[in-house]
Amino acid sequence: MSRNLNGKAPSQRQLRVGEIVRHALTQLLHRGEIPDPVIEKTVLSITEVSMSPDLKKATCYVSPLGVKDAAPIVKALNVNVKLIRGRLTPALRQMKYMPSVYFQLDTSFDNYEKIDLLLKNPQVSRDLANQDHVQNELTEE
Repeated sequence: MSRNLNGKAPSQRQLRVGEIVRHALTQLLHRGEIPDPVIEKTVLSITEVSMSPDLKKATCYVSPLGVKDAAPIVKALNVNVKLIRGRLTPALRQMKYMPSVYFQLDTSFDNYEKIDLLLKNPQVSRDLANQDHVQNELTEE
């Protein structure tokens, strides 16, 4: 699900352009075109790109793989934003405006892990089993 701060769901155009920017950014990182040692030695996953309604700002959610402290990586990406934007320009030449790119750490996987741990909790499992039992009794009647 796309993240949108104004409470509205993103338009189809925002989703499509975000996916185009994500693909171009992924290709850029894959080719190793960013000469920063912190970025070069890290495997990065661009999980999502959220576009502003006017398509002039792109917030890129990054998930570094196998790294405990991701703050230096996100900082290095944000320091190299001008270079990244310049390297993205040829891939996004069909756009009227080249979006400004910002990077943020993607914490959604941490949230999924917390939910998974909660669901595996014995008390929650017991309550869920009781709820299923009650629903089965109601449907039999």
